[in-house]
Formats: sequence, C-alpha cells, structure tokens
Amino acid sequence: VHGGVGRNVAEDIANVELRPRFVSMVSDDAQGEEVLHKLQNHKVDTRFVAQVPDGMGIWLAVFDNTGDVIASISKRPDPSVIADILREQGDEIFSEADAIAVEVDIDDGIMKQILSLSEKHGKQVYALVSNMSIALERRDLLRRVDCFVCNAQEAGQFFSEEYAHLTPDQLALRLADRVRAGDLRRMVITLGSQGAVYADADGSVGVIPSLKVDVIDTTGCGDAFFAGVCIGLTYGR
Repeated sequence: VHGGVGRNVAEDIANVELRPRFVSMVSDDAQGEEVLHKLQNHKVDTRFVAQVPDGMGIWLAVFDNTGDVIASISKRPDPSVIADILREQGDEIFSEADAIAVEVDIDDGIMKQILSLSEKHGKQVYALVSNMSIALERRDLLRRVDCFVCNAQEAGQFFSEEYAHLTPDQLALRLADRVRAGDLRRMVITLGSQGAVYADADGSVGVIPSLKVDVIDTTGCGDAFFAGVCIGLTYGR
C-alpha cells in the first residue's frame, strides 16, 4: 500500500473531488511510476513531482494487538530536489493554490521556502507531523502556520506534558492556554474515539465529539482527518 504522509493527504483531498497539486518526489523506477499512476487516477496534479534515483523513503512500523504503533524506523531520501522545484516554480504553484498543506518533517530550509512563498501569495498553511522530535525543533516555524494538527500523544511531547488523565473538555482548556503561551495561531488535537479538541489565538476553543463508525483499519486515519481539517478551513467551515 502506498504510504507517505503528504501522498496520503493529497489522495484524501482528491477523494472528495477537489484537485490537489502535489509537490514531492518519487523514485525513477517502476514503483515510482506506480505511485504517480495511482495519484493521477485520483485526479491529483502530479506535474510537480520529480522522479529521481532513490526518491522514496522507507517506513517500517510495528503495531501492537490493539493497532497502536509501538516502534518504527525510517530511511529518508534527499529532499533537495523539492527545494529546486520551489525555487524555480514556486510562484506558479502557490499563486494558483487555495491553501497549502505541508508535512513539517520536511527539510528545515524547504519548510522556510514554503512559508515564505505562502506569505508572499497570502495563502493559509496547514501543517501536520509524522515525527514529533523534528517538530520540536521547528517551534519558530510552527508559529507561522495557520493550523497545526496532531494527536494527544504528539501534543504531550510538543508541550512537555502528560494528557492521558484529562477529559476532552479539560484538554481543550489546557490547549487554549498552551496556544496562547506558545504564540500559535490554531491547533487541533485528535483523540481517537473521543473526537478532537481545538483552540485558536482568538480565544475560540471547543470539543468535537467523534461520529459512530465501524472501524476497518486505522492506518492513515490521522492523515485523512488532517485532509478534512484543511478542506474545512480552506472553504470556510
């Protein structure tokens, strides 16, 4: 199954019949071609996806019997080709976008490019993370994004606190304090079966309960949730 947080998000957005433009890289081999072909079948614009040797990383996850990730290892490709794409075609990409969704694990310099282009063209930026240890080093950059989405465990790492004992209402109030203290614009924390909480710099705070569903597979569910948040905020929900 094709993975990659950014790739997942692009496909999720396309699945609601929007037309996302994906800026990334794949390997210049049959597997890379397969990734591009599937995205194109979902009507994702892949014109800005570079095909390069060893262009895709590998992520190995180990799950426990309840489906939670208990360990993972990864091999990351060299992302410098993305910096080249943004330098040469960033104005075209960003000027025509409604909003920007970004995985903040990406190279620090590329993240700065993305934020600068977004600010230049007046675009909202929504961010998610797959490696919180990297996000911890990007606090200054996360202050420049319009919404940061993560789960409760990641939020605990980010704020150096433990949230397992808090109810959703308690966590929402705690998040409001942390958003103000951290000079963040908006943040959403997912809570699995308990829904999600949100807070923004203007003082809006709340709990969104989950919908009753039959869970088939939780793989990529955070990416799908993030795609929904991006769509809702971009189009005025």
